[in-house]
Amino acid sequence: MRITSEKYIQEIQSGSRLWLARAITLTESTRPEHRAEAEEILAKLLPTCGNSLRIAISGPPGVGKSSFIESLGLFLVKSGKKIAVLAIDPSSPITGGSILGDKTRMEELAKSDFCFIRPSPSSGALGGVARHTRETILLCEAAGYEVILIETVGIGQSEVLAASMTDLFVQLHQPLSGDELQGLKKGVMELADLIVVTKADGETKPAAEIARNDLLRAVSLTRTDDSTRPDVILVSSHKCQGIQEAWKHMDHLAEQRKKLGFFETKRKQQTREWLSQEISNELESLLNSHPKFNSTLQRTRDEVDRSGEHCGRAARTLIRSLLKTT
Repeated sequence: MRITSEKYIQEIQSGSRLWLARAITLTESTRPEHRAEAEEILAKLLPTCGNSLRIAISGPPGVGKSSFIESLGLFLVKSGKKIAVLAIDPSSPITGGSILGDKTRMEELAKSDFCFIRPSPSSGALGGVARHTRETILLCEAAGYEVILIETVGIGQSEVLAASMTDLFVQLHQPLSGDELQGLKKGVMELADLIVVTKADGETKPAAEIARNDLLRAVSLTRTDDSTRPDVILVSSHKCQGIQEAWKHMDHLAEQRKKLGFFETKRKQQTREWLSQEISNELESLLNSHPKFNSTLQRTRDEVDRSGEHCGRAARTLIRSLLKTT
């Protein structure tokens, strides 16, 4: 028997993590009937969404994103916040599989009744997030989660999309890794609202302090406007040092931006970008499902191999020929 959208809505709004997880599974499904059902649920939930603080946590592999999120999450839960953690795991370009082990690395946080942790595969999506992260955010908001932490894939300069769908972008760096040199690059560093140097304890604390000073100098070169320049703070997730300070920075920045109307403007921009992305996804899906796509693609490949035709021109010719037969 088909479960109605009203049942999903009732259970999600009552705070059921099980039904929230089921709804997210529907949005991530590639089956058309599941996608249609998920869209119906989201359409009815949209009026109750948008009330959370969305924070992207980025940084290279090994920087300690999961440890930082668990320490921050435990602090927020103890402060009375209801939080959701969306952990994006890179998918293999060969098998398409993902490990999805982030939840096991947040063992203490996963035990809390006030926290929902959802690992999701990137499934080839770029920008540090999964293809349906936006919908997952909305579902979590409908379930009453006040703070949503998004742990990005964390592969260098590709986290732009994560910043475009969140309110704050937190960039993690670790000492003795050369991460401070990222401050001299355009890209991710220009997106950061807060920079956190991790593992600032024990033998690595002096190196963390040096990294912080180097990052402060680097940021001053790329962000000349004092009002937009991010703070750089030290944190030890293992010893829970600097976690409260990190949250104070995030909370203060969020309140400032709300007063200035920044949040409302950015949320509208996020919706426009989501629409553009969905249009691209739908066009790609329509092309792939076209009955003549595979045969036309093979002929185009053969022609490119034979004549050395420019790939851009060949792609345009292919698409236009398929559109004419739609």
